Amino acid sequence: MLSDEQLLRYSRQIMLPEVEIDGQEAWLNARVLIVGLGGLGSPVAMYLAAAGVGELVLVDDDHVDLTNLQRQVIHTTDRIGEPKVESAKATLLAVNPDIKVTTRNTRLSDDEMAAAIAEVDLVVDCTDNFSTRFAINRACVTHKKPLVSGAAIRMEGQVAVYDPRNEDSPCYQCLYKQGDDEALTCSESGVLAPLVGIIGSVQAMEALKVLASVGTPLVGKLLLLDGKTMEWRSLKLRKDKACPVCSAADEEDNNE
Repeated sequence: MLSDEQLLRYSRQIMLPEVEIDGQEAWLNARVLIVGLGGLGSPVAMYLAAAGVGELVLVDDDHVDLTNLQRQVIHTTDRIGEPKVESAKATLLAVNPDIKVTTRNTRLSDDEMAAAIAEVDLVVDCTDNFSTRFAINRACVTHKKPLVSGAAIRMEGQVAVYDPRNEDSPCYQCLYKQGDDEALTCSESGVLAPLVGIIGSVQAMEALKVLASVGTPLVGKLLLLDGKTMEWRSLKLRKDKACPVCSAADEEDNNE
């Protein structure tokens, strides 16, 4: 049951016929894991907090650095040197004290990642390296948790939703294979500040859609942005029948 204050805080969402009270309650009862509190994680966390997602679990082992502040808008100059998860928590609770924020200032092992993912309703991948993305994807497939994946570099970005609850949904490793280029990071290649805001905002939108069953999420699609021309493209993604992650998991399910 929403309180009077909650009805007022979330009124602009509740008035949407696709959302109403049921949608807002779905968000308030949701637990979302955000891995990475940098350029993408900043808008993701801030918009999910503002929208009223009940609990955000923040995972990042990094500390705020001066070079982060050009694009990581959840952090401030006076927090340089602080753990990113604690800096982010302070911002989120200032935006919306109505939610719960849990922090883990560490790099999770594969087993720890799997355990963390098993306890949430949805995962938002805001990391910048393939090894972590692969680990997140494997755990999401194993525990059948929807995954909202985003990436941004230079002036290009992309977003996709992988939902292993849907038997036709591809997974992240259907698109990218083990051993792809690990050197493609912002620290090596640069990134224009608003790009991560755009991509992170789309990730937040997709997360909210999945959690409240609103609209049509980007399952089976890859949304690409060319920031130089401001052109969007949408590519269809098909499940790889030879995928070592999701196809193998399907076979295990069928054999049970």
